[in-house]
Amino acid sequence: MNKKLGLIGCGNMAQAIIGGVINSSTLKPDEVIASNPSNGKLENTKAKYNIETTNNNLEVAKTSDLIILSVKPNKYKDVIEEIKNCISSHTIIITIAAGISIDNIKSLFGKDVKVARVMPNTPAQVGEGMSAICFSENITDEDKKKVIEIFNSCGKSEIIDENLMDTVTGISGSSPAFVYMFIEAMADAAVLQGMTRKSAYKFAAQAVLGSAKMVLESGLHPGELKDNVCSPSGTTIQGVFSLENSGFRSAVMNAINDTIEKSKEMGKN
Repeated sequence: MNKKLGLIGCGNMAQAIIGGVINSSTLKPDEVIASNPSNGKLENTKAKYNIETTNNNLEVAKTSDLIILSVKPNKYKDVIEEIKNCISSHTIIITIAAGISIDNIKSLFGKDVKVARVMPNTPAQVGEGMSAICFSENITDEDKKKVIEIFNSCGKSEIIDENLMDTVTGISGSSPAFVYMFIEAMADAAVLQGMTRKSAYKFAAQAVLGSAKMVLESGLHPGELKDNVCSPSGTTIQGVFSLENSGFRSAVMNAINDTIEKSKEMGKN
């Protein structure tokens, strides 16, 4: 039988997506196939999710309705060259690489393939991912529904204009690394004051998790939520002053902006 979803490449993001669609019952294990050049990841994935695995990318291309290209950006050209003659007009190609446009993908295939360009992020591995999605003009509403369902299975998604995809790379795709740095720094400060490393990470991470949830669920502006914690002459406003004095906001904005510019540069190259 044809597979509904095929993945070329079986790294962490691919496995997060596989876990999402299987654990949410969006797809059954026998509706998913994944390929990878080495056997280690394939064996682990097969054991965990009971899907079909292969070393042959052509097998994935020939049997799948939707194909996620889950390889590094510098491998896209070679993979597409390998599979392009097996792709039908009904196959949906899903890309998850930074800096590669829909037009780039169509050019590499040399024909008017259906393309969904997606920028997920690593929290998809725990079911809390955020994916930005844009589509080629030849994608139908039914096609869109299938793609959105896949990425909603491991978090949330939103359709955006393609010209914002580099921005998404900065604010969502790469930013988990910056959040991890923030958590690590908070924990370091607590360890400096005598807390165990294990407890420090737990307190810091839970504070970030809870704060993010309040932004998403309360409907209040982040500034208002911040103000609600800041008592006059209190500890929190003292910390806010220290962060402002150290250029905290501008450092974050510069980091996001530099990430976006790097994504644009990768696209040009």
